[in-house]
Amino acid sequence: MMELKDIRKIYFIGIGGIGMSALARYFRFHGKDVSGYDKTPTPLTLQLEKEGIAVHYTEDLELAPKDAELIVYTPAVPKEHKELVYYREKGYTIWKRSDVLGAITNSSFNICVAGTHGKTTVTTMIAHILRHSGYGCNAFLGGISVNYNSNFWSDHRNVCVVEADEYDRSFLKLSPDVALITAMDADHLDIYGTAADVQQAFIDFSGKLKPAGLLLSKWGLDRSKDLKGDRRLSYGLEEGADAYASDITIAQGGYTFDVTIRDEVMEGFVLNMGGLHNVENVVAAITVAHHLGIEEEKIKYAVEAFRGVRRRFEYIVRRLPAAGSADDKGLIYIDDYAHHPEELRALITGAKGLFGDRKCTVIFQPHLFTRTRDFADGFAESLDLADEVFLLPIYPARELPIEGISSELIAGKMEKGKARVCSREELLELLKERAGRKGGGYATGRTKPEDKLELVITAGAGDIDALVTPLREILEKV
Repeated sequence: MMELKDIRKIYFIGIGGIGMSALARYFRFHGKDVSGYDKTPTPLTLQLEKEGIAVHYTEDLELAPKDAELIVYTPAVPKEHKELVYYREKGYTIWKRSDVLGAITNSSFNICVAGTHGKTTVTTMIAHILRHSGYGCNAFLGGISVNYNSNFWSDHRNVCVVEADEYDRSFLKLSPDVALITAMDADHLDIYGTAADVQQAFIDFSGKLKPAGLLLSKWGLDRSKDLKGDRRLSYGLEEGADAYASDITIAQGGYTFDVTIRDEVMEGFVLNMGGLHNVENVVAAITVAHHLGIEEEKIKYAVEAFRGVRRRFEYIVRRLPAAGSADDKGLIYIDDYAHHPEELRALITGAKGLFGDRKCTVIFQPHLFTRTRDFADGFAESLDLADEVFLLPIYPARELPIEGISSELIAGKMEKGKARVCSREELLELLKERAGRKGGGYATGRTKPEDKLELVITAGAGDIDALVTPLREILEKV
């Protein structure tokens, strides 16, 4: 089998993916010649180019390096991709992203975080605590850490913090010393078929634990009794868990709380991040850090310094009312990656828990035709928690359209008049009008009370993040 240390030139097909880009940065850090292809330029691919990694955006065999020793691809790339077909026909060494990550972590101490939602935030929290406290780690994240503006960093300590991806059962190629499971809800049914098969994959993942490894799982998971591992802890917000938060209070859009881990109480944590589910997430991260023997005060300082993950309850506009103002409720704009009904539920309830007296407007872009088909009822139920909803067209990603499956399917299952389906151009024009940039709205006092923008949320895993900047520019003038 090829040894990664002996490879000099690596080519990535789908280099702009969050997991692929972390691997590209890893090899670049270790002095390899790295280049890649992606479908379109994004802020992430442009950043890779600034870091010295060549990226092109057309399927062009002339641009595909013929002297590459290893080709890495993501399952999101179509099988008929011209460059991938070429490399296969010519007999190049071709590995999936999961194979490469498995090989990198083959000889390290691994903290692997899995779950149908929550894993990116928990992985980043753990990696941040280890880095901030001076413990040290190598991090392979599924999101961009705001503290470090990266999804990868390296350290001399042979410890890896890894986001364990359940898609395509990729996480079964990892060998955890600490395995963490945040959720086992039905998802990726185009791959798994049934919810039971999804759960079984997570049970199999727990079976990948090394001898004497620790399994940390969220309190109350279905089939938790079937999970493997001799050393097990649960975490949550309930006192029935082995590790839990208590005395939670809201403070300036974040929280203060205490943490108990098997009768040991640690008081006075501060999390400057919204969403009660993120208190639960950080309890998991704190438990891992405690298991590693990191000092309590160092963990506390790291948690308070944590600035979040891009597109995970990320505050884009956070304008609170002036002291003594009776009428102005300010304006909050939150952007989030939520693309599953349970993620949306946690996002909306978390935001309303912090800013419940404000009108909540959600702009949601469904991700995948199959996910919309399978979970239309759940999406409708979660979105009905908002006061107003705008639905963008479905982001297809790797899929072809399915007859009868569209954003209108979700809207039709919601409370009458709650949701409106529109294009991004229509949305921006409407919000401009509301914000008074066309002679109406707040600027002249002509906006109706029900049209006011007080708490705005964008959510989805597609390209809805391209709306963040224009939306911010509109909302900052409200």
